[in-house]
Amino acid sequence: MVARSNAFIGVHFDLHAGEGDTVLGTDVTEEMIAALLERVKPDYVQQDCKGHPGYTSYPTKVGWPSPGIVQDALAIWRRVTKRFGVGLYIHYSGVIDQKAVAMHPDWAARTPEGDLAANGATSTFGPYVDRLLIPQLKEAFSEYDLDGAWIDGECWGTVADYSPMALEAWTGATGYHVAPTSPEEPHWHEWLEFHREQFERYLSHYLDELHAFRPNVEITSNWMYTGFAPRPIRAPLDFISGDYSAQDSVNTARFEARYITSTGMPWDLMAWGFSWWGDRSTHHRTHKPAVQLQQEAAIVLAQGGGFQVYYQPTRAGWFDPQLVGVLGEVADFCRERQAVSHKTESVPQVALLLSAVAFYDKTNSVLRAWSGEHKAVHGTLHALLEGGYSVDVLAEHHIEGRLTDYPVIVLPEIHKLSPGFRSSLVDYVRAGGSLLVIGAETAQLFAEELGVTFDGAPEMRSDCLLGTGLMGMCEGLWQKVRGDVGEVVGWRFPTLDPRKNGEPAATVRALGAGKIGAIYGPLGSVHLAYHTPQVRDFLKHVMRHLFPEPLVEVTGPPCIDLAVRRRDDRLLIHLVNTAGMQIGASYTILDFVPPVGPVTVTVRLAAAPVSVSTVPACQVTSKWNEGGLSIVLPALEIHSVIDIQLAI
Repeated sequence: MVARSNAFIGVHFDLHAGEGDTVLGTDVTEEMIAALLERVKPDYVQQDCKGHPGYTSYPTKVGWPSPGIVQDALAIWRRVTKRFGVGLYIHYSGVIDQKAVAMHPDWAARTPEGDLAANGATSTFGPYVDRLLIPQLKEAFSEYDLDGAWIDGECWGTVADYSPMALEAWTGATGYHVAPTSPEEPHWHEWLEFHREQFERYLSHYLDELHAFRPNVEITSNWMYTGFAPRPIRAPLDFISGDYSAQDSVNTARFEARYITSTGMPWDLMAWGFSWWGDRSTHHRTHKPAVQLQQEAAIVLAQGGGFQVYYQPTRAGWFDPQLVGVLGEVADFCRERQAVSHKTESVPQVALLLSAVAFYDKTNSVLRAWSGEHKAVHGTLHALLEGGYSVDVLAEHHIEGRLTDYPVIVLPEIHKLSPGFRSSLVDYVRAGGSLLVIGAETAQLFAEELGVTFDGAPEMRSDCLLGTGLMGMCEGLWQKVRGDVGEVVGWRFPTLDPRKNGEPAATVRALGAGKIGAIYGPLGSVHLAYHTPQVRDFLKHVMRHLFPEPLVEVTGPPCIDLAVRRRDDRLLIHLVNTAGMQIGASYTILDFVPPVGPVTVTVRLAAAPVSVSTVPACQVTSKWNEGGLSIVLPALEIHSVIDIQLAI
């Protein structure tokens, strides 16, 4: 059996059993499960146990079993997975437990008015964790000899809590007798951070208890220590995991995969095997074909992670055999690439900062970041990827000790940095690094180093950028500057007439042995909203002044995501075709990814490689000249890896 920390492929099922169920487990058979395991050969299965309503789908003696249990599906899954040597984990809702708070209102998180939290959240300050969560998980682990748990509804379900338990703890920790209820009141950010630290104590407490009870179980808390909660890892999770967006799947996965892989932890991401329109009711759901899931998987594999797919069976537990075929195709796709993807390491090229300092200074959530809160990071990432760069997404605590690993660091519309980290960035530039700051507020953080004079306060503008081609709109907050020492490398204009009233939009300046550049407006957030080639090309034009010779360059359309990875003496160049990806509710399902090609890849190498091959195998043309390797891939379908064995 493969340990979860080494696992690569998984399947997830949850039902969120409730009091209205009547047929749970009725249609679950050993033959149905065996057919799935024989075809897909997953490393693990995550099976339903307890969802947000708080009822279990197994006959618990600790909490509240759903009245609709006809057959113990978890027991059947355990028998068959053991026979096949497949790990069995459970989906278990933690903080969100609507039945628990209904039965024990004193366990609940409360609003400032004293009402129960709207989402059914329990209080992390209360007895829920010791009275229900820990005993129930111990029961499930021992009764079914489980391998671990995927705990849902936790970091993203935790709310600012005004229960008597939380208020007493707040006063004890701070001496304050009043808790703020809005950002306008004193101590608001301190209040939110108080809850974040409490969640980590709560999480560490139950993990320590469960690991002591069964040392070999492996447990994660869904979305903790991801881009949702960009914090240094303190709780003893065994792996990191999250179920990314069902509808903006590729975009969410390409961001989260790059962030999570930077943690250094074992990790995977979960694709939804279906999408929907309107609400999430069953009759609005449509399953994704294999090709759509393969495209999503490729994004994850290209960053070294594991991949799992989430389905909901019928309320009776039946799983459509046609979906076994879909999962089989997806698993085959992944397994073919496992040796050149799983647990590979990034070759540092472009570092894109997700500033935890800036995020926590602005967010009003406890531990819940949706894409809107990271929109500048997302948009800048998209523009960099479309420009052909290999990008890592890192928070300060990931990169601070290894800034010099990266040839260039990009700061996307960040309004605040810690003084120490800002100083480290300046030292990095002076020592030979390249730094690009984007946004009016970000530029002000480096006013002295940029070598420009700021002319007044930032203004909202509807200006057009001029880089190397067609002009394009980039509306938002712009800082007017006059170039003193820095070279102007890009302009903006109030109209689509580049002859009149131009203002510097971007500058680059030598600083010590390195370079610092700035784009003085909202490039990332605008690109996320509109994805115009003009904005993307403007960024690439500026980047060429800071990073003229990346290790790998791709000649092909902007729908190719590049990831430069390595394992031992092998350079692994991942190319993912994102053409046709699902991006909105009007086009929820895709069954065709148009191939692109030929694609030319240029690699800067000091010596001729020992060999060049591809996964999947295809005929490529490669030629090495002094200092460079040129490779022509005749076509890129969804995902290809160029495997270069380097001379030692």
